[in-house]
Order: sequence, then structure tokens, then C-alpha cells
Amino acid sequence: MRWIKGLILAIILLFVLLIGILFAVNNQQTVALNLIWVELPPVSLSVWLLATLAFGVVLGMLAMIGVYVRLRAHLSRTERQNKQQRKELDHLRTQGLKQELKEVA
Repeated sequence: MRWIKGLILAIILLFVLLIGILFAVNNQQTVALNLIWVELPPVSLSVWLLATLAFGVVLGMLAMIGVYVRLRAHLSRTERQNKQQRKELDHLRTQGLKQELKEVA
């Protein structure tokens, strides 16, 4: 089963690589980008598009850091409460067994 998952992942990665190569080959036009305050040198359109994609991915990851930290804190708090409740449950179970043993004896 594990090798099937690896094979599927390899096929998907190969497909994405092929699409990326085709994308770069079909977008060779050079474009100078004007950002109002700075004029960037002319580079192929595929480079600009891939750079903006990478910038957007990084920006999205930075935006999600707060949510991730909050969820991790909530998870650790919940795990701590779960551990405390399990400890209490084990204590109550052993206490009940001790009482039953006293009644039998």
C-alpha cells in the first residue's frame, strides 16, 4: 500500500513538473514590471507569474501563523485536560475496586 502511495505521488509530481515546463516554454515574452515607485527589469512572463505565485504562497503561510499557534495552544490545553481527566478516572476506578474488596472480605 505504501509503494502505491509513493507511485501516485511521483506521478503527480512528474505531472506538475511537466506543466511547469510547458508553462515556462509557452510564456517567453519579456515584460518590464512597473510598481509605481520602481521599474523592474524586463524578464520573461513565466518568471513574473511564478514569482508572484511564490510570494502569494509565502504571504498566505505568514497570514496563517496566528491561526496555527492558536490551534496548537488549544490542542495542548485540551490534551492536558484529557490527561488530568484520565488520571482522575483511573483513581476513581481503583478506589471502587478497593471498596469492593473490603466488602467481600
